[in-house]
Amino acid sequence: MKKLPLYFLLIFLCLQSCKKESKKSENLDITSVKTYTYAELKPFLEKENDKVYVVNFWATWCAPCVKELPAFEKLGKQYANQNVEVLLVSLDFPKQLDKRLIPFLEKNKLQSKVVLLDDVNEDFWIKAIDSTWTGAIPATLIYNENKRKFYEQSFDYDLLENELKTFL
Repeated sequence: MKKLPLYFLLIFLCLQSCKKESKKSENLDITSVKTYTYAELKPFLEKENDKVYVVNFWATWCAPCVKELPAFEKLGKQYANQNVEVLLVSLDFPKQLDKRLIPFLEKNKLQSKVVLLDDVNEDFWIKAIDSTWTGAIPATLIYNENKRKFYEQSFDYDLLENELKTFL
């Protein structure tokens, strides 16, 4: 009978360990980068509510894209309480998700939501996102329920913030 309290102690310690591991996993949300087709991503690109959405199309192999990522990160943090949402849409190759994209996100400690666009019909979705888009990256879409603007260019923080302010 004296073994019973020890048994409960072991269960308690095991549960506490699992809880800590669970919290650890929640903080490492980077490893749960979801892959979307354009059809799955499209609803996010057309929301009609009181938020301003900043959607950046980028890839780890694109030097100008990587250079501007800190501006998007800073913008997301600075304006989080002002109904602004930043989404980073990676155009990396899906087969490189685990070996390239996730390690890049972890190394650079990106906090913005990141999704991977995996849709081979580029001719369709590039024009569907914006008819003027040539497909070059970096590219950014900023929109709210009243206004929509597409940018096929790089941003620094000041330029990005100035553009965002025209939507607020």
